Amino acid sequence: MVRSGIALAAAALLPACQPSAPGAPAVELYAMDCGRIAFTDTTLFADDGSFDGVARDFVNPCYLIRHPEGDLIWDLGFPDALADMPDGLRVEAFNATITKPVTLAAQLQQLGLSAADIEFVSVSHSHSDHVGNAAMFAETAAWIVDADERAHMFRDEARQSDEFAAYAPLEQARTILIEGDGRHNVFGDGSVTIIQAPGHTPGHTIVLVRTANSGTVLLTGDMFHMAESRERRTVPIFNTDRAATLASMDLVETIADEESARVVRQHVPEDMQALPAFPEALN
Repeated sequence: MVRSGIALAAAALLPACQPSAPGAPAVELYAMDCGRIAFTDTTLFADDGSFDGVARDFVNPCYLIRHPEGDLIWDLGFPDALADMPDGLRVEAFNATITKPVTLAAQLQQLGLSAADIEFVSVSHSHSDHVGNAAMFAETAAWIVDADERAHMFRDEARQSDEFAAYAPLEQARTILIEGDGRHNVFGDGSVTIIQAPGHTPGHTIVLVRTANSGTVLLTGDMFHMAESRERRTVPIFNTDRAATLASMDLVETIADEESARVVRQHVPEDMQALPAFPEALN
């Protein structure tokens, strides 16, 4: 069940994200290329018809968040196997062609890491462009997930879907559930906080990252798919709850204002390009 009253609770919950003291541990944020999507028609991304017939290229990043107490990968992109398809994969149902120029595994190797070195994984939600490499981490990393999202992922209907196989290994993963209306303080010092923001899916989440030198960043998952989506408050036609989506948009704006946070729209190329080019990090 989608929780209600999320926008009203936002201000009261904000202090839970604050670092406990000055000089919080150094955090590094890496934006990794986990695929590209070329849409010939983005009708799906606005239920008011405002994107009908509009073509647009999306990026699909994964984020590595490095902390002295461990590493978190936020969103897992398209499967690395897609990199073996030089012409990409055409998905007619979405008017899109998907490509992946480099694997997630190869990017981790550039930093001297493997999947087994990652302590935590979490995804904003369970759509296929965010869970494609789940199997790489399911046996070794702890999976942090909203309880409503996990229930949504493993309901009977979802088990029959085409995308289920990609994330099915997570069912047996060591799991940290975010329950009720709570937030998850990943490392215990307020530097990385996963926040519930339902509507796109029942347990969609966003993450607040505090860096020592570059301020606060809010990674917003699929809250805003396109550059215009935030200002226009457009709701994709496939969202599970329109009212909850709008309330979560309000929550994002509240947090952004209170934290003076940079808002990163997951699939918008200019937002990814504004971050340091991998393998450099925001710190």
